[in-house]
Amino acid sequence: GNRATARELEVDESMIRKWRKNKQIMEKMPKKQRSCRRGKAKYPALERSLKEWVVSLRNNGRAVTTVMIRLKARELATQMNLPGFTGGPSWCHRFMRRNKLSVRTRTTVGQKLPDDWQERVEEFNNFLSRRRGELGVDSSHVFNMDEVPMSFDAPLSRTVDEVGAATIPISTTGHEKTGFTVVLACSEAGKKLKPMVIFKRKTMPKENLPNGVVVHVQQKGWMDRDGMIVWANKVWRPRPVSFFERKSLLILDSFSAHIDEGVLDILRKEHLTTTAVIPGGLTKKLQPLDISVNRSFKNHVRYEWEKWMTKGMHTYTNTG
Repeated sequence: GNRATARELEVDESMIRKWRKNKQIMEKMPKKQRSCRRGKAKYPALERSLKEWVVSLRNNGRAVTTVMIRLKARELATQMNLPGFTGGPSWCHRFMRRNKLSVRTRTTVGQKLPDDWQERVEEFNNFLSRRRGELGVDSSHVFNMDEVPMSFDAPLSRTVDEVGAATIPISTTGHEKTGFTVVLACSEAGKKLKPMVIFKRKTMPKENLPNGVVVHVQQKGWMDRDGMIVWANKVWRPRPVSFFERKSLLILDSFSAHIDEGVLDILRKEHLTTTAVIPGGLTKKLQPLDISVNRSFKNHVRYEWEKWMTKGMHTYTNTG
């Protein structure tokens, strides 16, 4: 009986009753699974509406992320007057499992490093240490600058979809290749400089642009010699260093616009700046912004994009 079995196994009698009740379910469980957590949804109406929302977006080819699901769930909870709902990451995981949804992704290929990359990394770090000693600068005078390519449309490489879906299409506006460039820079001490945005156009936009952002235009939407001069005058010149100690060390990658002789001459003579150029193929290991900032920046932009996209289907004007 239940009671004798509970004494034999040294468990509560209620557990025996529960196991017998769920016998068929437990027999179908994977052998490596050590628990049978099959709790019912606390907010079934919310989850039904949310599942319908996810399915409708996927039927239209729209990408859906877990962040979008959580944002939409909080919106539905407000509409349904559910003050106790938080919609955290663990709830999202359980919601997806209950509704047979999963995240589908694609593989990517990273930058291939040269065979002697470790030796070259050590040599460059030693070079930086010598340069800092010669200039006598601290961490607040050591900066790194890099460009981040961005897109007006942000098509996702991953989406939440039903388990077992044979194809995972994601529709776009067709403007995912219509991009712009954001130039970021920060000091070793963590001080951020103004970002510069480079738009792909010939004339400056007439809209009211936010303060604290430098806007530049270029025919292809990327950095060139003229853009570097604009960046030096409008972003680099007002950097937060002492008026009497303006010597700085600027770390750049080997992009052609960065190592243009005219640009380097302006930085050296007008801005008292010594430059250090990262060897080609090693930005993945030596570019501070690549290692710790650019991805975080893109994730924040992505989050704002997803918040905007959850508010409805957005379209482009006739001129794009």
